Amino acid sequence: MTADVTGDIAPGSWNPKRDRAKMVQIIVKIIFGAFAAISIFTTIGILGTLIFETIAFFQEVSIIRFLTETRWTPLFASKQFGIFVLISATVMIAVISVLVALPLGLLSAVCLSEYATPRVRKILKPILEILAGVPTVVYGYFALLTVTPFLQTFLPNLQGFNALSAGLVLGVMITPLVASLSEDALYSVPRSLKDGAYALGATKRETVVSVILPAAVSGIVSSLILAISRAVGETMIVTLAAGANPTLGFNPFVPVMTMTAFIVQITAGDAPHGTTAYKTLFAVGMTLFLMTFALNIFSFWFVRRFREKYD
Repeated sequence: MTADVTGDIAPGSWNPKRDRAKMVQIIVKIIFGAFAAISIFTTIGILGTLIFETIAFFQEVSIIRFLTETRWTPLFASKQFGIFVLISATVMIAVISVLVALPLGLLSAVCLSEYATPRVRKILKPILEILAGVPTVVYGYFALLTVTPFLQTFLPNLQGFNALSAGLVLGVMITPLVASLSEDALYSVPRSLKDGAYALGATKRETVVSVILPAAVSGIVSSLILAISRAVGETMIVTLAAGANPTLGFNPFVPVMTMTAFIVQITAGDAPHGTTAYKTLFAVGMTLFLMTFALNIFSFWFVRRFREKYD
């Protein structure tokens, strides 16, 4: 081994520390790649299971019946497989939840990022995080035993199981998700935009409404779509509070059955394994997967288009 006058190792010579660092980097890359591959293969396995079982279902039930029938009775003697009965209930509850979560979450994010003092923020932020950590089964019983009786004092026609209570409580549950991600989007707005608005004489409200929110709209929309996907896939709240009545329509005052509630019903053992009724589990699961996948695709498209427009 040769060294120069400064005592450093000459270029091209063997350097144990450098080789050890390279080896560590290679090992880290392998470990990280293995974990990434596990997640990819898990997704492929889930998707493969859904695809093969769904194909088996459609070999027994026509896809035309699946898309056009107006009743969902796979467990009855007169079997019908109208998936839009479950989709209508799922979409209705998701819309109600978004109508609750969007104003609450967005205004909370604006308050925390632009108006709240550090002391107030230290108090409000953990409260939102607590809401995110409450088990969904607790939300479900809260909707059934507290929210529904309270609403019935104002809405006499509201039944014990209904979509309205489930949607309202589900909106409260996804509010921390909207608030947290929207707050991150608001924080990412460059300080120069805010200073420029103030320099032009804009007030705090004008700056928030005209500068900060438009600049953070891509992140806000992403948080909203992620919250919608969470609402569409929610299980316990809708199972406990919305009921199990497969009804086609958008009446929030009556019991309904969502796609996730039906999946719970089938997995509870109401249909023997291998029957057509059991295979509907995978057809409904594939429909739910395609809905959330479409939402994610729209989110990516919207964010990319918005960034290209304003870059």
